[in-house]
Amino acid sequence: MNRTALITGASRGIGEAIARRFAAAGYDIVLTCLNNMERMDSIAKELKTKHQVSVRCYQGDMGNEEFVAGIFDTIDGVDILVNNAGISYVGLLQDMSAEDWHRVMSTNLDSIFYTSSRAIKLMLRNHEGRIINISSMWGNVGASTEVAYSASKGGVNAFTKALAKELAPSNIQVNAIACGVIDTDMNSRLSEEEREELAEQIPCGRYGLAEEVAELAYMLTKAPAYLTGQIITLDGGLC
Repeated sequence: MNRTALITGASRGIGEAIARRFAAAGYDIVLTCLNNMERMDSIAKELKTKHQVSVRCYQGDMGNEEFVAGIFDTIDGVDILVNNAGISYVGLLQDMSAEDWHRVMSTNLDSIFYTSSRAIKLMLRNHEGRIINISSMWGNVGASTEVAYSASKGGVNAFTKALAKELAPSNIQVNAIACGVIDTDMNSRLSEEEREELAEQIPCGRYGLAEEVAELAYMLTKAPAYLTGQIITLDGGLC
């Protein structure tokens, strides 16, 4: 039987790239998205045909505990959990509503509690598993006008380190990838001039690719078991 990877936020960008990488490696995959089910169904059909793997898709809010519980009620096991679902908010903190704050925290931080707590129970059956959290360099250093996003990703980093210590005796590794500026729709709000100015600040001279994040995520599944509790920054040398 193939191993199974559950990837959240997989209808585009980093999540889609990770889904494609794991399917290419022969994993059966479970995918979630919030809105674009039509695109995710198209991706699923392509991956099933190309790689001869099982692909199951679910549409809903990963910050909703009932929705997450419903997913886990339908799957028998998870070998790899990739917590990628996330949203950003750009603006001054004093202009941010409590509703927007809670939405960011729910999607970016609460969701990894809901998924991880359930995935762990399945991983313990085999005394092995990997949890990979997609974080951000702003969780390390903070970003002006992105206080909620930075705080949520800082929480993801702390969650990763603490859970890794808790699960190390059970041979379940927990690591995070702190992404720099990745060329995805999340950065599409920038003008061409702003994009060029930002690229000039990156020592590598360019944005990262979603496929590069996907490759690192896959590499973490092959890393020695002694590698756990790490926040691995993938930012082209920016921070």
